[in-house]
Amino acid sequence: MAIPLVLVLLPLPLGLLFLLSGLVVNAVQAVLFLTIRPLSKRLYRKINVFLAELLWLQLIWLVDWWAGVKVQLHGDPETFKLMGKEHALLISNHRSDIDWLVGWILAQRSGCLGSAIAIMKKSSKFLPVIGWSMWFAEYLFLERSWAKDEKTLKWGLQRLKDFPRSFWLALFVEGTRFTPAKLLAAQEYAVSQGLTAPRNVLIPRTKGFVSAVSIMRDFVPAIYDTTVIIPEDSPKPTMLRILQGQSSVVHVRIKRHAMSDMPKSDEDVSKWCKDIFVEKDALLDRHIATGTFDEEIIPIGRPVKSLVVVLSWSCLLLYGAHRFLQWAQLLSTWKGVILFATGLAMVTTVMHVFIMFSQAERSSSAKAARDRVKKD
Repeated sequence: MAIPLVLVLLPLPLGLLFLLSGLVVNAVQAVLFLTIRPLSKRLYRKINVFLAELLWLQLIWLVDWWAGVKVQLHGDPETFKLMGKEHALLISNHRSDIDWLVGWILAQRSGCLGSAIAIMKKSSKFLPVIGWSMWFAEYLFLERSWAKDEKTLKWGLQRLKDFPRSFWLALFVEGTRFTPAKLLAAQEYAVSQGLTAPRNVLIPRTKGFVSAVSIMRDFVPAIYDTTVIIPEDSPKPTMLRILQGQSSVVHVRIKRHAMSDMPKSDEDVSKWCKDIFVEKDALLDRHIATGTFDEEIIPIGRPVKSLVVVLSWSCLLLYGAHRFLQWAQLLSTWKGVILFATGLAMVTTVMHVFIMFSQAERSSSAKAARDRVKKD
């Protein structure tokens, strides 16, 4: 889908702020990776948690303050009290372009934004700024082929054993974003296998989840089972809508499962995951019918921390840009003007790539969706 240029140019100052501050963060991360990490991985990780948060908080600000997206959390308040104070494996359905941002919002409210890690598709790490920072933050990047990914996943999970802060590892078990074409493929596959046909979720791809539970059960005490849905009367949030400052509502239900209660065999863990998604499907049916999860709403507020970070970055970069332009006299010659315009064009291109990347999976054909289901 083509995006009109004017829609990309509207939030250009936001993109410039994120790109420049992100490049600063990336540069510091690279220096620390080469100098501190070989001497002390623990110290490197602690510093990197802080650096990653400085970058991610700008995206939290976009959701909270710029677009005013309202994330409503449902569940047991006792679970919320534990969030951010323990390692956790977080599993979720995958409904929208910004599910990963919703996860970051919950992590930020829980105090572990900088140590929130996710399993992402391999191409994500090549995204300017955000993908590079994810790589430095030890995100796990997979190719969606178990033959290629098994070793990478197990190695990535093992290295989290000595992580110095409470972390979340987020896993979208369906393996891809929910679309009508993918739902149809999942329903056809379920019928052919004698399974219950899903209505609101896809059939989970459990190999990665089974490996995660097998490796992490000794050092991760909890699994957070989250269910995400956009109410029928709310527009679906996308990165483009958020950049345009358009609000939306997201409902999230969270349930904590003790890792010690998980089945022991791989087959039973796989069945547990599939059963959870059958329950999730029924839960979403009830939400669609009633407009609520019918559980206690946990207030998560809208902290000013992200606002302070964005204002601080803005002041710092504006001052730096002013001094640089004074020194270089960049806008006093045609060559300088062309160079400046080229820089703005690069920012626009990066924003365009980022928006298109967030929408990529929504265009999958029915045939591609069927092939993906059959691979698992």
